[in-house]
Amino acid sequence: MMSQDDAHRLAYLEEARELLADLEASLLELETTPDDTDLLHKIFRAMHTIKGSGAMFGFDDIAAFTHDVETVFDRVRNGQLGVNRQLLDLSFHACDHIRALLEPGLDQDAILATQGRTILDGFHQFAGEDAAPSLPEAPREGHPPEERRGCQPLIYRLRIKPHADMLATGNNPLHLLEDLCALGDCRLFLHTEALPALDVLDPESCPVWWDCVLRTTASRQEVSDVFVFAEDDCELIIDILDDSCAEDGEQAHKLLGQILVERGDITPEDLEAALSSQKRLGDILTDQGLVHPTQVASALAEQSAVRTLGQKAQPERLEKTSSIRVPADKLDFLVDLVGELVIVQAQIRQAVDERGDPALRSLAEHLERLSDSLRDSTLSIRMLPIGATFTKFRRLVRDLSGELGKEIELVTSGEETELDKTVIERLGDPLVHLLRNSIDHGIENPEVRQAAGKPPIGRISLSAAHAGGEVLITVADDGGGLDAAGIRTKAEQRGLIAPGADLTAKELYHLIFQPGFSTAKAVTSISGRGVGMDVVKRAIDALRGSVEIDSDPGQGTAITVRLPLTLAIIDGLQVQVAGEYYVVPLGLVEECVEMARQADGAERRIVNMRGEVVPVMRLRDVFGLGGDAPAIEPIVVAKVDGERIGIAVDRVVGEHQTVIKSLGRLYRDVEEFSGATIRGDGTMALIVDVPALVRRVAETDGLR
Repeated sequence: MMSQDDAHRLAYLEEARELLADLEASLLELETTPDDTDLLHKIFRAMHTIKGSGAMFGFDDIAAFTHDVETVFDRVRNGQLGVNRQLLDLSFHACDHIRALLEPGLDQDAILATQGRTILDGFHQFAGEDAAPSLPEAPREGHPPEERRGCQPLIYRLRIKPHADMLATGNNPLHLLEDLCALGDCRLFLHTEALPALDVLDPESCPVWWDCVLRTTASRQEVSDVFVFAEDDCELIIDILDDSCAEDGEQAHKLLGQILVERGDITPEDLEAALSSQKRLGDILTDQGLVHPTQVASALAEQSAVRTLGQKAQPERLEKTSSIRVPADKLDFLVDLVGELVIVQAQIRQAVDERGDPALRSLAEHLERLSDSLRDSTLSIRMLPIGATFTKFRRLVRDLSGELGKEIELVTSGEETELDKTVIERLGDPLVHLLRNSIDHGIENPEVRQAAGKPPIGRISLSAAHAGGEVLITVADDGGGLDAAGIRTKAEQRGLIAPGADLTAKELYHLIFQPGFSTAKAVTSISGRGVGMDVVKRAIDALRGSVEIDSDPGQGTAITVRLPLTLAIIDGLQVQVAGEYYVVPLGLVEECVEMARQADGAERRIVNMRGEVVPVMRLRDVFGLGGDAPAIEPIVVAKVDGERIGIAVDRVVGEHQTVIKSLGRLYRDVEEFSGATIRGDGTMALIVDVPALVRRVAETDGLR
C-alpha cells in the first residue's frame, strides 16, 4: 500500500510537470513580448514553486538547480538583464533538465549532474558571472520537510522596513509584497509616519514601511526566500504568531499590549504604567507619546487579521476542494463498469418488454434514465480540452525551425474543443509527425519563399473543431505543397503502383502513408526514412479515425484527421438488414424517412427530400446480404462531410446505448465497421463507420 510520503511525492511530480508545461508556454510568450513584466513575474513564481515544493518533498537536486536559474530570472525581472534568444534557449534546456530529474528510477545521476552544470554555466555566462559554483544544499530552515507535510497553515507576522536607498539597487518593495501575497492570505498595513512633505520628498528614496500578517502553508524558509535578493536592502523580521501544526491546533488571540511588547514598540514597564489609567490602552499610549498612532492602528489591524484568519482556518479544513486528482486507471475501470451496466440495463429493458408488466416497465424506464445520466456524467469526466496538447507543440515548432534555419509561426485555434482522454493521449505522436513533416518538407527556406513572392516567415495552422459525432483536427501549412509527380515516380520505382496507373491526386497523396515511403533526397535527423507518416496512419486507424490530404502546389498542404469523440460509449440508432443488426452513430443521423419501390419494381438510387436530391446506398447490397428488400424501405439520412447520404435498411429498431467493443486484430483492416456492441438479448451488432462506408462506396460503385 502506498505510504503518505509516497503519495505526496507523486502529487508533487504531477504538479511539477504541470508547472513545467505552463513555464514553457510562458517562455514562448516571452519570446514574442520580452518587455512583459507580468509574464516575467509569472515565470519567476513558477520556478519558485518548483524549487520550494521540491525542497519540501526531498527533491534537493531540483531545488538546488532551480535556485540558480531563479536567481538569474530575478535579475531579469528587476531590469538588470535583458531577454534574448540565449536566455530563452537556456531556459528551455533548464525545463528539459528538471523534467529529466523528475523521472522516477532514473539511474543517470552522473550524466544529469554534468548536464545541469553545463546549463548553469550557460546561465552564469549570460549573467556575466564566473562559472557556477557547486550546487548548494536545498534550503531546510524552519519546519523540516517531514514535519511540514500535511500541516495546516501558519500565521506569520512580518515587519518590512526598506532602507532609504533600496530603490537604487534595483529592488522594488512592491514586487516583494506581490510575491508575498502569492503565498497565501496576506494583510498589509502601510506606515507613512516618516513620509516627508512633498516639496522635500526624494523620489529615489523609500520612506514608507509595512507590517504584514500572512496566513500560508509555506514554510518559514519559503517566506524568507521571497526576500533572498533584498536581504541587504531592508530590515526584515519574521515571527510565527500561530502554528496550526501544534497538538491543540488552537492559540488564544493576543491582546493589544502583548502585540506591541512583542514587536518591541513599547517595554513591559510602559505597558504596566499605561494600564493603571482608565482610558483605552491605545489612547493612553498615544497620549503619553510612547507610540505613534499608526503603530497602534497597525497592531489593531494585526489583532483583527489574526482573529479573522484563525476563524477562517477551521471551516477551510472541512471545506471540499474544487477538484481532485484521480489515477487514470481508476477512471478507466469506472468507465468499464458503466459500460457493463449499460449492457445489463438493455437486457433488463428487453426482458421487461417481453413480460409486459406495467410496474416492471416503470422501474426499467427509471433505471434507463439513471443509467443514461451516469453514462453521460462518467464520459464527461473523461472529456478534456485539446488545448493542453496544442500548447506542447509550440516548443517543437520553435526548436525544429531553429535547427533547420527556417522562420515558422504556429497558429492554433479550437483549443476548447473537448475530446476523450484516451484519444488525446494517443493523438500526441501522430500530431508530432505531422508537424515535423510540415516543418521539414512543407515550409520552404526563407530565401525560397521570398523568391516565390511569399513572406519569409512560414505559417503552420493547428486547429480543432466538432463535426457531428467527430472531431476534426487540421494541420495546414503555407509551404510548397505536395509534388504529385515526384510521389508518382517514387511509388512506381518501389512497385507500389503500376507505371502510368490512372490515379487521382488524392489517391497519389495517400501513398505517402505507405511504410518506408519518402520523397526526401537525403536522410536527416528529422525525417527521410519514410517512418513518420506510416506511424500517423496506423495510430489514427487504431483510434477508428481517418486522414484526408488536400494540397495546392506552391500554396500549401492541409492534412485533416477525423476522430470519434469517445472510444467507450456512444448513442446509436439500431437497424436491421436481412436478419442482422447494425448500429449507426446517432450523432451523424439527421432523420429517418421511407422510400417505396418504383412502379416497375426497380430499386431507386436517389430520394427527393423536400426538393433536395439525396443519394441512397443499400446496406443489403453493400454488405452482400441475401434476401429481398421490403416494398417500403426505411431510409436513415446521415450527414457526412457536409453532404446528406441515405442508408436503406429493412427496419429501424430504435435508439441504443452502444458500448463499443473492439473487433480484434483479425478485423483491423475492415474499415466499414468501427467496432461491435452487445444487444439486450446477448447477440452482437456491428457499429457502422458511416464516413468510411461512404468513401468505399463512392470509390467502387459511385453514388449518384
